[in-house]
Amino acid sequence: MLRPLLAAPSANMRILITGGRGQLGQALQAALGAHEVTALGHDELDVTDADAARRALAQARPEVVIHAAAWTDTADCERDPERALAVNAGGAGCVAEACAGAGAAMLYVSSNEVFDGEKGAPYEEDDEPRAVNEYGRSKLEGERLVRSALGRHWIVRTSWLYGPGRESFPEKIVQAAHDRGSLRLVTDETASPTWTVDLAEAIARLVREPRWGVYHLTNSGYCSRREWGQEVLRLAGLAHIPAEPATQAEYGGPYRKPVMSALANVRAARLGIVLRPWQEALCDHVRVRAQAVEKAESSR
Repeated sequence: MLRPLLAAPSANMRILITGGRGQLGQALQAALGAHEVTALGHDELDVTDADAARRALAQARPEVVIHAAAWTDTADCERDPERALAVNAGGAGCVAEACAGAGAAMLYVSSNEVFDGEKGAPYEEDDEPRAVNEYGRSKLEGERLVRSALGRHWIVRTSWLYGPGRESFPEKIVQAAHDRGSLRLVTDETASPTWTVDLAEAIARLVREPRWGVYHLTNSGYCSRREWGQEVLRLAGLAHIPAEPATQAEYGGPYRKPVMSALANVRAARLGIVLRPWQEALCDHVRVRAQAVEKAESSR
C-alpha cells in the first residue's frame, strides 16, 4: 500500500541528485530545471561514506534526494559481489539514513534485475522479487535498506537505460555493425529499453506526488535484446546488416540475466504518469544523436 503524505514536498523544491554526473543524473538535471538542484558526481560524494552523505545533505538542505548513484556493470558486480553490495546497497543505506536525519524524502533508482524472470509476463510492483545475479541482489538489498531507514521514500525500478552522455547499447550496436558487418544478438533476455530523457521527466513528476512506495517506470512495451538491436539498425539506416540470434548460454557470460524482466507500470499510471512506447523514444534518441554528431562535425 502507498503511504499517506506526512509532509509534502513544495512546488519549487531543493533537490539533491547523487550520481549527478552520470547518464541519468544529467537527464534529471535537465528535467528538474524549475527546481533548485544540487547534482553531485562520484568524485564529489562517496555515497558509501555515511559522514560524507550527512555533510552533503547538511550543505544542500534538500527536501528530496534522488539517489541515482550506482555500480551498474553486471559482469564486474558478479566478479566482486562485496563491492557491489557496498556501493549499491550500502550506499543507498547511507543516503537513506542521512535523509532520515535531515527530514528529506528519498527516491531510490532500482532495477528490473531484482526479479528472476520466471513469471513469463511483466512484473507488477507487488510481485515478489528474487534476484539471480549479484547486481540484482545488491539493488534489492538497497531497496530493503531504504525501506528500513525512512518511510518517506519512492523506489523506482527501471530497465535497459540509454541516453545522452554515454555510449550506450544503441551506439555500441551501430559501431559494431560498422566494424564487423554482422551481429549476433541475444534472444532470451527481454525487458523494456528506457530513454533516460523520458525516465527523468517521469521522475520529475513523481517527486511532486506525496505517494510513497514502489513504482515501475520504463518506456512502454518490451522486446528482446535482438529485437532492440534490429530496431536500432533500422533507424540508423543499417537494416541490411544481419543480426543473427544467439542465447545467453552461447555467450558464456559470468552472470545470468533474467529471461523476461519487463516491468508493468501499475501505480504510476494511476497518477497519470505513463511513458510512451520504447520504439518512439528510441527514434527520438537516434535523431537527437545524429543531430549532435552533425553539429560536432560542422564545428570542426
